[in-house]
Amino acid sequence: MSIKVNDTVKVLTGEDKGKTGKVLKTLRKEQKVVVEGVNIAKRHTKPRTQNDQGGIFDIEMPIHISNVKLVDSKASKDVKKAEPKKEAKKADSKKESPKKEAKKTTKKASK
Repeated sequence: MSIKVNDTVKVLTGEDKGKTGKVLKTLRKEQKVVVEGVNIAKRHTKPRTQNDQGGIFDIEMPIHISNVKLVDSKASKDVKKAEPKKEAKKADSKKESPKKEAKKTTKKASK
């Protein structure tokens, strides 16, 4: 996984699309990450001891790493992956190929 704890990521899909946050935890086996302030769920808890308080708490749930993109925190821009550019084939495309001269057809003399 290229995403690590304390990296800044941007959510690409889902309910929280467009939000950015810091990675709090990575789950390598499931290929998921927990992002601060993203994918919030309500957790209902009972008090376990007399001093403990129960209630409804908001917790961050993990999201799949394919749904987040690493963001450069200094420039606050998306990090682009370097991909090789494909060269356009000039001769194969009809739009780009030069028009060929029409072949002259000669009529054969009929016997």
